[in-house]
Amino acid sequence: MAQETSGRLADRVCVITGAASGIGRATAERFLREGARVVAADVDADRLATLPGVTPVVGDVSREEDARRMIDTAVERFGRLDVLVANAGVIPLLSVTEAEAADFDRVMAVDGRGMFLTCKYAIEAMLVSGGGAIVCTSSISGVAGQARQAVYGPAKFVATGLTKHLAVEWAEHGIRVNAVAPGTIETERVAAARVEPGGPEYLTEIVRAHPMGRFGTPEEVAAAILFLASDEASFVTGAILPVDGGYLAR
Repeated sequence: MAQETSGRLADRVCVITGAASGIGRATAERFLREGARVVAADVDADRLATLPGVTPVVGDVSREEDARRMIDTAVERFGRLDVLVANAGVIPLLSVTEAEAADFDRVMAVDGRGMFLTCKYAIEAMLVSGGGAIVCTSSISGVAGQARQAVYGPAKFVATGLTKHLAVEWAEHGIRVNAVAPGTIETERVAAARVEPGGPEYLTEIVRAHPMGRFGTPEEVAAAILFLASDEASFVTGAILPVDGGYLAR
């Protein structure tokens, strides 16, 4: 897919979590092409080091001190924060009988608590600088039920709910909060699922549920995130934008 650039984020200061791979990496690369100054955060120091042009921050969004440091790095280096992409997450494929309490806690720590913390500190910074835009990564699993998503799906409902509540709470302060809800995307996680027990069967079934008959690409999700982060979406807040090949339209 051709990717045009137009400087839509020129000089905007942006923090992207989960930026070392997948949707986060594609978003960081797209934001850089659009003129943004990007602070890229991830737990994977090695992969983060291969992302050129960003200010890297190695950390775990579920740890309060790390989440705060991601935001503080942007403010200390560039003087403000304009955009947060709260994207970090883990995606186990587990039914409720397969999952343990520790699996639920781990996913909620990263996908739920981590999103809460990064949004919290981003909003505090944006209040000082006069507003901004937050884009959370939810999922089709955060809007509709799916099999084998007993721990991931509820965490993505947290992302969807947090997006809506924060949008209402902070709109009058010039802070927009939206989310993307990707369908199944061709990331490293999907590649891993192809060799996991039950993974190929799961993927064969779920691709049929996407009316377009294929999975999406990280770049397609990054384009939607760019729109929500940009001034083109200046009257959009509280939206959950599906990027799902028609999955939620069934």
